[in-house]
Amino acid sequence: MKKIWGQAREELERIVGADNFATWIAPLDLTGIDDGTAVIACPTRFLSDWVSRHYSNDILKALDIVGHPAQRVSFDLTTQKTARIRTAPAPRHQPVPVTLRMTGRGDDDLAAPLDSRFTFDNFVVGKPNELAHAAARRVAEGGPVTFNPLFLYGGVGLGKTHLMHAIAREIQIRQPEARVLYLSAEQFMYRFVQALRERTIMDFKEMFRTVSTLMVDDVQFIAGKDSTQEEFFHTFNALVDQGKQIVISADRAPGEIKDMEERIRSRLSCGLIVDLHPTDYELRLSILQSKTEQFRATHPDLVMAPGVLEFLAARITSNVRVLEGALQRLFAFASLMGREISLDMTQECLADILRSSDRKLTIEEIQRKVAEHYNIRLSDMIGPKRVRTVARPRQIAMYLSKQMTSRSLPEIGRRFGGRDHTTIMHGVRKIEELRGTDRSIAEDLDMLRRLLEA
Repeated sequence: MKKIWGQAREELERIVGADNFATWIAPLDLTGIDDGTAVIACPTRFLSDWVSRHYSNDILKALDIVGHPAQRVSFDLTTQKTARIRTAPAPRHQPVPVTLRMTGRGDDDLAAPLDSRFTFDNFVVGKPNELAHAAARRVAEGGPVTFNPLFLYGGVGLGKTHLMHAIAREIQIRQPEARVLYLSAEQFMYRFVQALRERTIMDFKEMFRTVSTLMVDDVQFIAGKDSTQEEFFHTFNALVDQGKQIVISADRAPGEIKDMEERIRSRLSCGLIVDLHPTDYELRLSILQSKTEQFRATHPDLVMAPGVLEFLAARITSNVRVLEGALQRLFAFASLMGREISLDMTQECLADILRSSDRKLTIEEIQRKVAEHYNIRLSDMIGPKRVRTVARPRQIAMYLSKQMTSRSLPEIGRRFGGRDHTTIMHGVRKIEELRGTDRSIAEDLDMLRRLLEA
């Protein structure tokens, strides 16, 4: 069964996507296929209910693809009803069993399963994420915190979920009796709708308002869902009034979440808002080096040619998940084939990933996006106007062109109306200075970068 499920899991990750797979499929195990029924071991009732409603057909499809068809799926809740089913390394690497304690009324299957890989010990810290890491650590330590909520935001694969899991795990290690609830905004909505349907809304309210730490992932999901927003707002207020800690994550800053009620935006903005910036070369290289050291600990025969990690860090810039996935593929290929990981083998093995990472962002795309953002004409962007309302966006476009393309300063100058390379250099330096002193400029740059990388 282990081999069959391993093959099916690969198909499921392709079918449902990496995020849904990590949340809903990874905690499951196939224990047997009996009389046309695939029996799936599941750690919680909530998880089995959700998977049954949303992913049963996908599981059957994956099993059919790998040559072991079934007609239906059955869930076996044989494991202990805990939100966390694996152990986590405590400080100094002492194994400590970890359980998310809930309300004590049989609702301990409410929380989302946590990934045992996501700890502070294996979170690689660099300049783009050092503030987020420090803030997460402060919350997890359990001492006095001057900010509530902690709001983490950033693009896909930058470490938001890793930090959320690490906070929950660390709190429970340090405070075993703490009631820590980690779940996605989608799960919050699902439980709220279920409570309305079953007329158990008071139980729902008590369930959420008696936790010591509430952690909600992907809060942008509830935008536009009026009733859910209403309940979330009251839950938020009740916990803050009791001095309970709240940690929120989203793919954008509170003010940028469309269809979110203004009062919720205001509440989310009253704590510490931290942007996980896109990774830079140094951080990507550190992540690759860390993962390679971890793999070598169990595979000492691994041979990797010099320059491979540097090549990957320079070429795969989209997000950390893609980067780590590429490295894992290399490890698997080298192990199965008994070959050294050379630069040639890397390019051969990762041809598809490298091709998708090679989409060249053009200076024209940058100019157009910046012009749209600042509501100026594209002709003014490359024209001679020097008024501030045009000059500053032009300098921002110059800065982004230098940072996000491989074009030289003279080439960039030619695309900006034939300007001299020293003019481009001045514009780039000016924006670099303003980024550190002008919060508005920094936020604009981060948002434009995410839009251009999307």
